[in-house]
Amino acid sequence: MQIDLNCDLGEAFGNYSFGGDNDIIPLITSANIACGFHAGDENVMNETIQLAKENNVGIGAHPGLPDLQGFGRRKMDIKPKEIYNLVVYQLGALNGFCKIHGARINHVKPHGALYNMGAKNKEIAQAIAQAVYDFDKSVVLVGLSNTLLISEAEALGLRTASEVFADRRYEDDGQLVSRQESDATITNTDEALQQVLKMVTENKVVSKNGKEIDLQADTICVHGDGAHALDFVTQIRKKLTKEGIDIQSL
Repeated sequence: MQIDLNCDLGEAFGNYSFGGDNDIIPLITSANIACGFHAGDENVMNETIQLAKENNVGIGAHPGLPDLQGFGRRKMDIKPKEIYNLVVYQLGALNGFCKIHGARINHVKPHGALYNMGAKNKEIAQAIAQAVYDFDKSVVLVGLSNTLLISEAEALGLRTASEVFADRRYEDDGQLVSRQESDATITNTDEALQQVLKMVTENKVVSKNGKEIDLQADTICVHGDGAHALDFVTQIRKKLTKEGIDIQSL
C-alpha cells in the first residue's frame, strides 16, 4: 500500500512571509506551488521549486483565481474560457522557473474556490482539464475524490490522482465543508490522524454528520497555511510509516 503526501506551499509574496515551507518540504512527497494569482510571486516560485528539487519532492502547479486579497477562496463569476486561460497562464509562469532548475511540473492541483468550483461544475472541470491537457498531457491532474474534476480529466485522457484531506471535514455528499462554516477544518492532531488512516486503509471517510462515505485516496493534502501544518505532516508521516504504508510521490 502506498500514498502521496502533498502540501500547498510557496504562498508568501513580497514582504509577507507565509507558512513553514523550509520545514515542511523535507517531510512531504509532493508540493503544490502557488503561481502568483491567489498567492506567491516570482521570487517565491523560484525559491520553492529549488527547495523542492533539492529534497526530491514532486513539483506541482497550484493555479488559483485572481484574488490575492481573498487568498483565492472566494467564488468568482468567471467564464470557462477565462478559467482555461488563467490556468494556462499560471502553468506557463511556474514552468519557466522549472526550466531554469532542470525540473518539470509533475502535477496540477487547482486551488481554493477554483478547486471547489471544478468539483461541482462540469464546464469548469472541463476547462481546467483541457488547459492541463493542452499544456502537457503527461501531467497528473489532482482533484477531490469522486468529483467532476476527476471524471472530466479522465474522460479527456489525463492521468488523475484522487485527493483526500487530513485537515478538512466532509459533507454527506463527499464535498468539503465550506470554510464559511465553523467546523470546516480539523485542528486536532489525533482526529486528523484517525481520518487519514481510515481514508488510506479503508477508502472511507466519516462526514461531519456521521455518515460513512466511500472515496479513493491517492494523495493526502495538508494545507500549508494551517496553524498545525508542520505537526500534522510530521505525525501523519510517522503514523503511515508505522502502519507499513509507503509514502511516494505521484
